[in-house]
Amino acid sequence: MSNATTPLQLLTISAGTSNPSTTKTLTDQAALKVVETLDKAGHEVTLTAVELAPLAGDIMQSIVGGTVTDALQETISLIAQADGLIIGTPVYKAAPSGLFKSFIDLLSTDLLVAKPVLLTATGGSSRHVMVADDHLRPLFAFMRALIIPTSIYAAPEDWAGAELTERIERAAKELAILMRCGVGAQIAKECWGLPRETN
Repeated sequence: MSNATTPLQLLTISAGTSNPSTTKTLTDQAALKVVETLDKAGHEVTLTAVELAPLAGDIMQSIVGGTVTDALQETISLIAQADGLIIGTPVYKAAPSGLFKSFIDLLSTDLLVAKPVLLTATGGSSRHVMVADDHLRPLFAFMRALIIPTSIYAAPEDWAGAELTERIERAAKELAILMRCGVGAQIAKECWGLPRETN
């Protein structure tokens, strides 16, 4: 079990480019519910939000030139330190955004091993509802992340409905449970030999 006196690190990463961004709104809502759930269980949480849009130039520079800027390295370090991640991408043509996929392509294959992850996506139509499970879940399974059972997709018509709220609450509880028990860090260390501390 994690130590309730040690703050847990929760990180959101959203690839939305509009302002305001519905993708960031969704990751923010999920994050607040995770923090609320952990707080009720007696765990202090540090919440950090990263938006990929301001890092687009850094991401492209790294892909083309192979160099990692300080801003991009800071984000990668935040991922390494996180006890749980909430990932969000807009959906374009039935797939995650190019910005989102380009960022993921830069990450070390060991960075997300057994890291608890909540997957979210937003789109303009309910036709894309399976993108989180059909596209994101296999991608993060390849990265060996510890993906929670519930993913979240939000189309414009979903925001006023109770079903989205219920799904956010369920996903937040699933992520909070994995974060507070420290099982991800234990798996990474004992099964993969990765030097990850358990809170």
